[in-house]
Amino acid sequence: MAVAEKQEKFRDSISTVNSEGKRSWVYPKKPSGKLYTYRKYVSYILLGFLFAAPFIKVNSNQFLMFNVLERRFNIFGFPFWPQDFHLFVMSMLIGVVFIILFTVAFGRIFCGWICPQTIFMEMVFRRIEYWIEGDRGKQIRLDKQPWNAEKIRKKSLKWLSFLVISFLIANVFLAYLIGSDRLIQYVVDGPAAHASTLVSLSIFTAVFYFVFAWFREQVCVIACPYGRLQSVLLDNKSIVVAYDHKRGEKEKGRAKFRRNEDRAATGKGDCIDCSQCVQVCPTGIDIRNGTQLECINCTACIDACNNMMEAVDLPKGLIRYASEENIEKKARFHFSARLKGYTVVLGILVAVLSGMLFLRSDVEARILRLPGQLYEHKANNIISNVYTYKLVNKTVDDIDNVHFELSSHKGTIKMVKNHDVNVPGQGLAEGTLFIEINSAALEDDKEKLKIDVYSGGRFVESTSTTFLGPRSYN
Repeated sequence: MAVAEKQEKFRDSISTVNSEGKRSWVYPKKPSGKLYTYRKYVSYILLGFLFAAPFIKVNSNQFLMFNVLERRFNIFGFPFWPQDFHLFVMSMLIGVVFIILFTVAFGRIFCGWICPQTIFMEMVFRRIEYWIEGDRGKQIRLDKQPWNAEKIRKKSLKWLSFLVISFLIANVFLAYLIGSDRLIQYVVDGPAAHASTLVSLSIFTAVFYFVFAWFREQVCVIACPYGRLQSVLLDNKSIVVAYDHKRGEKEKGRAKFRRNEDRAATGKGDCIDCSQCVQVCPTGIDIRNGTQLECINCTACIDACNNMMEAVDLPKGLIRYASEENIEKKARFHFSARLKGYTVVLGILVAVLSGMLFLRSDVEARILRLPGQLYEHKANNIISNVYTYKLVNKTVDDIDNVHFELSSHKGTIKMVKNHDVNVPGQGLAEGTLFIEINSAALEDDKEKLKIDVYSGGRFVESTSTTFLGPRSYN
């Protein structure tokens, strides 16, 4: 029992905190290998997309924009207004369900390959750190040595580089929030003309600098809820970065490598206890202890282990993408009932969103009775109600010569100002109108009217409102 408790002791605390409860700084060794090369390609593509997306235009719309302040969003060039917020929520739900489905099947692979935090940390900031300070051993020695000219020069250059990149990321982040055109205009106008924006930019820069210069892997270990979600979603069929303990330990466990030794005859496992998988891990864990909250499935340990296995002439794949079931029983991956259930839910949500997008109109029309106003009784038994209207144009093209027509009742619509209304592209038009109906055409004191909106002779939208009249009819 004591041995088992000792083996499980690592689960009592996270890898980035030492026995005294203080921060244990992680110095990961620079990865190398086939999977790391693939990760670099994926990361560079995603970084290029991240920096380019706010400046790409589709039909004059920013490709991606998330203007939370004005509740305006552009997704793949399609504009979404506050009236389309339900579509945005549905899209987010689809994203969450997709990540859940992906996690159940492939573990935390999203964190290691796609997450912006990992990409920036491992493929930008750490690579700059390797370039300036050197690999793991040199970084440790540099931090331990006194503050001499070399240390001041290297640390200053690193921190300045981190600050510049953090400022650049903050600008791109701001372009997603307020729009690239507005950001460029702010830059042209100068910081003095937009002091509040400069303050916001400085705050974003400070946050990014803090995260990538100091907080680092703690984001994945402590702050990000996805690691906790992983422990709920994973099962023994999920494919994760796993250590093949049956092959690595065998009868006599892991042992250091000895030249010209027949490990199969001695009963020793294929793990030569070189600790390369530990040294290369960006969160400082030992993958040989099994699946852990801190593991982000970055595959650095796979490359390190494969390199060592190749060097000692042992088969690769001691650490690999595999499920517990595959390691224990050699079972192949199959689409379980759980995965099928999540797939069905995802399919339903996608179908619902597709239907919503198909039914979504280019113009949003709202006609509401003016609050606090009663109906007016006019000559010839005419009942009149006053309304306010709002037209939202979700396209980039102007919509001209807009007029309203009653389709449910016989009556007239009179505009307070002009008969025709023009709605600018991605803009709105507001005004006041009167609806007049003969009381003989009314069957109740509160009736629902259907009103069609036309641009010239082209139907663009229909809406409804209520009409008040007297209680006695005919």
